[in-house]
Amino acid sequence: MAARAVNDADVSHAHGAEKVVAVIPARWASVRFPGKPLALLAGKPVIAHVCEQAKKSKHVQRIIVATDDQRIVDAVTAAGFEARMTRADHVNGTSRIAEVAATLHADMIVNVQGDEPRIEPELIDLAIEALMNAGKGVPMSTVASPFMPDEDVNDPNLVKVAVGANGRALYFSRSRIPFHRVGAPTASEPLKHVGLYVYRREFLPLFVALAPTPLEQTEQLEQLRVLEHGHAISVAVGTARFHGVDTPQQLEKLEARST
Repeated sequence: MAARAVNDADVSHAHGAEKVVAVIPARWASVRFPGKPLALLAGKPVIAHVCEQAKKSKHVQRIIVATDDQRIVDAVTAAGFEARMTRADHVNGTSRIAEVAATLHADMIVNVQGDEPRIEPELIDLAIEALMNAGKGVPMSTVASPFMPDEDVNDPNLVKVAVGANGRALYFSRSRIPFHRVGAPTASEPLKHVGLYVYRREFLPLFVALAPTPLEQTEQLEQLRVLEHGHAISVAVGTARFHGVDTPQQLEKLEARST
């Protein structure tokens, strides 16, 4: 039977009131890589690998893939995981996650990107713990990592984050930050931003209702909207050895690296 779009009537008490639920957005119509969630890596769909990595987290109690395509629902359920059909008109993954989160009783919602088949479970846990320890005034958290030797710090596709002494994000940029002025001490190395987020459930509807902001539109980084509207983002620092798959060529490289 085809899955339905999520609505309030879908609120389920079968799982109890989980404190932490991972919601993985996955859509078929990627411009650079159509059908990416079902592309095979080591013989399994990319989305199945993401679910398996999230399952290894010690804090995540439930995993739901949020999608607008029945083919993805079928692949996820065949792999033994839960999937929900959502509306097809979402402007981004955060909005899609918010639709599902509105039906849940969780305290925290983890946004694990659907194109991160090698996301390290320990990074998921670090992000969750960062929000657990941040205090109620902080509505979301994310992860930063040192750059790996084979990564170009100047690559605009690898987002950088500057973190304050209080462990909160100061700024995200596609440019290299901080800029190292000649003659100045190397007191701070650039940190790579990992596109993994944890939200307090009640913040998600507020987030998606926030108006787009100038810095967000300039950098094309949605998380800047949060900072520009005056909300804090707690940042955990770990080591991310892999990053997401945006193109078929990147998937081929990851396949080669996995064998």
